[in-house]
Amino acid sequence: MRTSIETQINQLRKLPARALRARYRELFGEDSRSGNRQFLFRRVAWRLQARAEGDLSERARKRAAEIANDADLRVQPPKKFLRPAAAASSRDPRLPPAGTLLRRTFRGRAVEVKVFDCNFEYEGRSYHSLSAIASEVSGTRWNGFAFFQLPTVEGMKHER
Repeated sequence: MRTSIETQINQLRKLPARALRARYRELFGEDSRSGNRQFLFRRVAWRLQARAEGDLSERARKRAAEIANDADLRVQPPKKFLRPAAAASSRDPRLPPAGTLLRRTFRGRAVEVKVFDCNFEYEGRSYHSLSAIASEVSGTRWNGFAFFQLPTVEGMKHER
């Protein structure tokens, strides 16, 4: 019987997602909410094995239900889990290091900005963003990275 299950699972590996969804419907009696091929493969393979070799005991099912009821379930993982480096520091990675002087000439006027860890200084005043400084200098809204000719998100993607 074991080789039969292995053969069926090897055949599942070759099926497209649409065929796995149909097999899921056949085994579970309902449509899958997911169209992810890997998820469908795993669920269908599990069900085939459970039918052939026996499912969880009633005692194990009850215990699993108790654990699930007691658990404080999260809908989304914590931000540190998804991006540990970015979560540790909220500083934009496109910014130059603190202490850097950004220089630009705009309409014949020299613009010099000092970069700090959490803010910027221009003409003795503190600003929360480069865009605020660019708007102050130009009199219109500007993207601070574009104004000071720093790499944009798209530029950083192309550098990798």
